[in-house]
Order: sequence, then C-alpha cells, then structure tokens
Amino acid sequence: MNEHTGGPDAVTRPEPDPDEPFVGRDTELARLFRAVESASADPVVLLVGGVGMGKSALLGRAVRRAEASGARVLRAEGSESESNLPFSALHRLLRPLPTEVDELPERQRTALQGALGTGPATSPHAGAPDPLLIGLAVLSLLSALGDRRPVLLALDDAQWFDRASLDALSFAARRLEGEPVTVLIAVRDGDRLAGFDRHTPTVVLEPLDDTAANRLLDRQPKSPTGRIRTRVLDQAGGNPLALVELSRAATARDAAMGLPPAGPLPLTDHLERIFAARLDGLPAKTTRALLLLAAMDGVDSPIAVSAGLPNAGDNAWPPAERAGLVRRTGRDLRFRHPLVRSAVYHAAPAGARREAHLTLAELLRDEPDRRAWHLAAACPGPDAAVSAELERTADRARHRGGHAAAAKALQRAAELAPRREASARLLVDAASAAVFTGDLAWVEELAAAVRARTDDPSLLASVTVRAGRLAVLTLRHTTVFSRLTDAAEESAVSRPAAALELLAGAAVVRFYSGDDTQLRRVRDILGRLPEDASSADLRAWVRAVTDPFGDRGELVSLLPRLAAEAEARPERLVTVGIMAWLLDETPWAVRAFDRAFDRWEARGGLPEGLGGAVAWAYVERGRWDQARDACARAIAVGRAAGLDHAAACAATVDAVLLAYQGDAPAARAGAEEALALIDPLESRSVTVYARRALGAAAAAEGAYETAYGQLRAVFTANGAPVHYHASFPALADLAAAAVRCGRREDATAVVERCARTLAGNASPRLRALISRARGLLAAPENAEPHFRAALADPVLEHWPFERAQTLLDLAEWLRRRRRVAEARAPLAEALETFRRLGARPWIERARAESRAAGLDVVDTVPDALAELSPQQRRIVGLAARGLTNREIGEKLFLSPRTVGSHLYRSFPKLGVTARSQLRDLVDGALTPAGHQDCEGRPAAEAVT
Repeated sequence: MNEHTGGPDAVTRPEPDPDEPFVGRDTELARLFRAVESASADPVVLLVGGVGMGKSALLGRAVRRAEASGARVLRAEGSESESNLPFSALHRLLRPLPTEVDELPERQRTALQGALGTGPATSPHAGAPDPLLIGLAVLSLLSALGDRRPVLLALDDAQWFDRASLDALSFAARRLEGEPVTVLIAVRDGDRLAGFDRHTPTVVLEPLDDTAANRLLDRQPKSPTGRIRTRVLDQAGGNPLALVELSRAATARDAAMGLPPAGPLPLTDHLERIFAARLDGLPAKTTRALLLLAAMDGVDSPIAVSAGLPNAGDNAWPPAERAGLVRRTGRDLRFRHPLVRSAVYHAAPAGARREAHLTLAELLRDEPDRRAWHLAAACPGPDAAVSAELERTADRARHRGGHAAAAKALQRAAELAPRREASARLLVDAASAAVFTGDLAWVEELAAAVRARTDDPSLLASVTVRAGRLAVLTLRHTTVFSRLTDAAEESAVSRPAAALELLAGAAVVRFYSGDDTQLRRVRDILGRLPEDASSADLRAWVRAVTDPFGDRGELVSLLPRLAAEAEARPERLVTVGIMAWLLDETPWAVRAFDRAFDRWEARGGLPEGLGGAVAWAYVERGRWDQARDACARAIAVGRAAGLDHAAACAATVDAVLLAYQGDAPAARAGAEEALALIDPLESRSVTVYARRALGAAAAAEGAYETAYGQLRAVFTANGAPVHYHASFPALADLAAAAVRCGRREDATAVVERCARTLAGNASPRLRALISRARGLLAAPENAEPHFRAALADPVLEHWPFERAQTLLDLAEWLRRRRRVAEARAPLAEALETFRRLGARPWIERARAESRAAGLDVVDTVPDALAELSPQQRRIVGLAARGLTNREIGEKLFLSPRTVGSHLYRSFPKLGVTARSQLRDLVDGALTPAGHQDCEGRPAAEAVT
C-alpha cells in the first residue's frame, strides 16, 4: 500500500505535473517551503484561495520539497461525497499507519480504532468514543512518527473533510508546538474550516497580476494572441486555471465556439461549461467511464473494476486525456480538477446518473453507509426504504461519535420520507445530532423545517428544546433568552413539561448574561407552570441558577434528595453538582462531580450549560489539578464546536488559577483572550471572572492599584454586584487590594452594600469572605473580631485557599500588634496550604511574614517546585508518581514529546539529573500540586 495513494489504482488527486506551467507564486511557495523546512516555523499553515487559484499545485511542490529532505509525508484529499461519512478523511490520512496505530496506548488505540471502524466490534449500547481521546490519539501518533523523522501532513480540499475528522485534526494541530510536524491545509476561500480559527497562519492566493498572467499564457502549447489573448486575460481575471483552460478553448479547432462569451455567469460556471463541451464527440465507452468515475468521487476505487470502470491502461481513457479531462500517471487515474468531475456529472442525463449510483450501490453491499448515500443519490423522489437505510447510517455514525455525519444522514432521510410526520420526526433527530456540532444556524434551519412539516406540539416542543440546548452556549444571550422564554410561555398550558425544559435553558442564559430583568420574566413563567413531583428537580434548577441566594436555605435542603435520586444517572449528578456549587455548597458539588465522572468517563462532545461550575468547584475545594483538567477539556471541546462562549468560560477559570500559582503573564493572556471572545454587556459572568483573573494577576505582581481597578470593575459605581453570583467572591480580594493602594473608603462602601444585598441569605463561605474584607478594612484596633469570625466556622476548611488567605491576614495583623507568638500557628498553617497548592506568590508572602515572626523557614521541596510553571509542576508531580510521558500526556492532553520537553527544562531548576530522582525529591510530600481526596484532604502531608 502506498501512503500517498492508499493503494493501487486509487482514484485520487494527482500530484501536480512538474512540467506544468507554474508562475507568479514565488512568494507563496517560499512561505510553504519555510514551513516544511524550518523547525521554528508555524506548525500549521492554511493555504486559502478560490477555485483554480493553484492551491493543489503549491501543496504538491511543498510535498516534493519535504520528501526530498527526508520527511514522512501523509496526504489526504477532501471528498465531497465522503464528507457525510464520519472520520472518512482521517481514515484516508492514517491508512498507511496500521502498525503505528496498534502501538498507541490502549485507551487511545481503542478510541481511534472505534472512530475509524477498524477495531473490534463493540456493543450497540456502548457510548461513543471520547472525541478528545481521539484527538489525543492523533497527536500521539504524529509525535511518535516525528521521533523517527520530520512529518508533513498535506491536506487538500479540506472544505470537504468530514466534521469529525476536522475536530480530531484541529485538536492535534493546536498542540504541535515543539513537534517536528507540519500541517499544510489547502481550502477554498469562503469556507470556514471548523477547529481552525482566525489565529491560524494563513497564506491567501490572490489573482495573478498582468505580468504573471501573460507569462502563463506564453507557456501554453498554443499561446493565444491578439484579440483572443485580450479576451482570455479579461475573462480569466488572473485565475491560473481559467487562463489555461480558456486558452485551450480559444485555440481549439473552432476558436469562435471555443471561448465562451462574456456574461454574468461566475467563472466556475464558465469553466464547467468548457469542460462539459469537451464531452461532445467522445466515444460512448469513454463517456460512461467518466460518469462512473465522477459518481465515485474518487472514493470507491476498490470496487472500480467490479463496477465496470476501465483500468488506467484501457483505451477508453486516451480520448478523455487528450480532451484535458483526466490525467494518467502509471496506474493512477484522476480528473484534472474537481470542476471537471462536477462538469462530467452534471452534464449527464438524470437517468444516467441514477444508473451509475445504483451500479455502485449494488457493489457496496458490504459497506452499508456508502451504499445508503449512493441509493439516496439515485432516488428521484420519496423512498421509505432508502430513508430507513439512511436512518440506520445515522445510528452507526452517532455510535462512532460522528454527530455531523449523523445529522446529514437524518436530514437526507427526512427529505426522502414519504410521510410528513415521519419526515418531521427525522428532522427532530437531525437537530439533536447537529446540536453537538455547535452549528446553531444549521440547528435552527432544521427546526424551521420541522415547523414547516408538522403541527404536532410534541415534535415542535422537542425541536425547540434541542435548539435551545445549543443556543444557551452561544454569545447571543439577549436574543436566545427571549426566544426560549417566549416558547416556554406558549407551551405553558398545552405542554408544561416542555415549557419547564425551555425555562431551564433560559435560566442558564440568565446566569451567563447576569441581566436582572430576566429574573422577573423567569419567575413569572415558572409561577404559571403546575407543580408536581416529576418536575421538582427542574424547578429547583431554575430557581438555583437564576437566584441562588434568594431562597438559599430551602434549595440547600433539597440537595440530599436530589443527589440520591440522581445516583444512577451521571448527567443528573452533574446537574446536582452545579446546583450545589451555585449555592456555595462546594463539598456537595465536588462529591457529586466525582461520583458522576467515575461512572461517566466520556462526557460527550458538547459543553453543558454552566459546565464551568465543575472547574470552579475544584478550584474552591483546593483540587487545582483537576480544575485545570476540567478547563482543558472544556476549552478543547468549546473550540472544536466553535462555541467561543464556552471556551471563554473555561479560560477565565484557568486564568484565575494561573494567577494564584504565580504565572501572571499567562493569566493575563487567558483573561484577555476570553474578554475578546465575548460582549461584556451580553455576558456579565465571563466579564466578571476575567476581571477577577486580571486582578489576581496584578496582585501577584504587587501592582495593587491595577488589581483594585480590575476588581472594582466587578461592582457597579454604587457598589452593587455586576453579576448576582460571580461578583461576591471578589469582595475579600477587593479589600486586600484597597488597603495597599489607599482605597479603603470606597472598598468599604462596596463591601457593606453587598452585605446588605445578601442579608440573611449569605452562605457561610460568603459570610467568611465578608468578615475577612471587614477585618482588612477596619481600623487596626477593630480588625481582630472580623478575622476570627471569618475563621470560626469549621465548614470553611472546605475552601482551603480562602481560609489560608485569612490565616495569613490574621497572622500579619497579630505580628503588627506585637503578638508574634500568636501569629506563628496561623502562619505555619497558611504556609503549608499555599505550598501544597503551589500558590507561589502566597508562598513567598507567607515565608517573608514567617521570617519576620521569627520562624525558621527553609527552602523546602514544595518551594522549589513553586519556581516551576504550573504546567511544569503538574508534569513533575505526575512523573514523581511513576507515570510515563505517554500516561502524563493522556491526562493533560499533551504529546509525549511536549511532556519530555517540560521535564527537561524542569530538571535544572530542581537540581536533578534523572527522572528516578523525582520520587525521592518529592518524597510523597507533593502529589501533583493541590491534589486531595474527594473529601478535600491532602493526599500527603507537606514537606516542612
């Protein structure tokens, strides 16, 4: 098997002919050569241009340059017909690597083989492969190949790659820094490539200038002259393919008929007409062979001979080759350009096209998914049997994690369903699958099609709920809230259960937006819905999400029952955990998340509403490693689905953690990127979290004026919270910055305004934070009772970082009151907590205060680890536990090479020279920074 073609007689795109004229692209070609030759170049480059602009020719030359330098080249070309089959592009790309796939770690191998359909059969009830694990498997595979020699991935016509393949490839591509792997992607302009955002380095192919266009014409076998040349140049508009093909048409035997008249048709249509005209006069055998080749779209090559397609040496092909329609290279046969395929296919009579697809379908009985699509292409009208075939194809796609492919199959099945109700049901199912792609416009298109086909209230409510599930994760909070609440109001009487589901989605939007006017709307609709036992959990959800401190006591009392009822259903446990976090019952939340994820390892391909609660709960509980894991997963899934808001939510939590751990530049970058992704008036929650991260980063560097400015921005001018939940935890940090930059009076007004707002509904945690803030802002002689109150409740030990901050504040106050002996115990406890968490700025501050209090503080191992970046600390901790680079990479979504690079840079800072020394160095005192058991207890005592 040949890694460039996938096998003998493969019908794929040819490498560009080295002798084919190629002019006017020196700058672009040099850019691609730098990418494939330089280790410091961008690992991913997009090559963007219109039809016929020379993308494939440039890509082919870059491939030859890479091969000449000894690189391993893997190629895949997009196939329009295979874009409906999940992981088809990835399968073509990785087809030459069966041995390497077998060498992957078991979980990655199983996930990748399951996606590609090459592994052992699994139960139809088994869950879909984890999309992030599939992406990690691709990353590990490329990294392993790079250990042997440089690797180039050349991806052509990527606009026709299936969505599941793009998700896996983009996941890997974002993590290639430092790897000897380059990815070149050619894509048509105007096509958004899922997973590759505006930050991906891009080479745009512009039309050739007049000089280059004339040079290209001069190199044609029969170069046009005079008036004909002027017309060719005018109509081609600098498009290289158009220049070549219009020149060929103009110099044909009948030049007057060869060149199309100027007119309103797009250039691609003009070119298709030129190619179609070349079919005239071809032998019938050639015409039939061309149609079969076009119907295959280059993907059915293993059945080409069985279908009656002549092999590359048959005498059917020379006439097509002379007409400029195909190109033969040995046993390799393909169309000269995708437009030729399109022209051949659409020029054929409908009956001939149907016959070609039926021929192919008959030969694909062992490949039911491709067979189903050929049958669908042959259908002149509704067909219940083919509709059912496509529905079964969708089920198989979902089982493999191909949600986009499933939705496309169901949408086509709906078009072929003879009965309108059956069609509407299939469209609802299509919308359910499309939700996982993050493409809201598509989901809304499917929902509109449902409404056009049926008046069934059950189906209408169902599709509205499904569209709402995705809509709440987008940036259009005001619009989405109105749509969901309007739909809930319309369904309140006829379908109250559906109305409550819609209101549950609207509640999430209310949280993200923080718009207080939305609370009244939710309460009004909720009050009109009947109360019954079956809806109790959703009603509690709506109340907790929209107003967690409005009736906190009653909602907290519901948690034990809700958790017990959800025990066997992981997705409901996650819901209970989110509610608990909103109510400041963080220990409950963490227990629920732990139990849920123990039972539900693969958590789906779409971020759930308020999914950031998982990361925040782990942050508050002192389990910072797990918090960063949750952030990494949410960011990766959000980016893959094109859901900027979901990615921004997770990025702000990660930024706060980075600030706590002393990586202020990375924290600022993460917070600012999150702010750039959202509208601050539409998403007050993300805005507040980002400001908190920026404030923490400034405080970590001692820039307290800046810190105060950022934290003050999470409250209004008159001191009210900008967000009814996210703002309150910033009160103590606001006070801490205020006393260091002379803003005590302003901060006091904010703290007291918020205390009045919360009144008796404040959680023990918020009461402690308010007491800490009052202690910091009070006159020295009045501060102690406030600090003591902030530490009085034993439950506050469940928020270890916040408790350690208060202990340090109290110790500093005691020392300044000359009560040094009393200060030592809280100082020691605070320092131990900061060390265990890896909170470097706080370690340094606590150590300085400890020395001032006369404590003998030495540079312990945890302090040495604190000099590492948060990522390096995590990797060192896992390596000390005996995990291999592969195992660490799987936990952190990194390649083994990247893990090794971090360890290499960490060893000198730790004073070690070998991996075996890490375990002795850490000596069990520090599992990965901040790791605790599910009850929040440290996994080991800190080194002292």
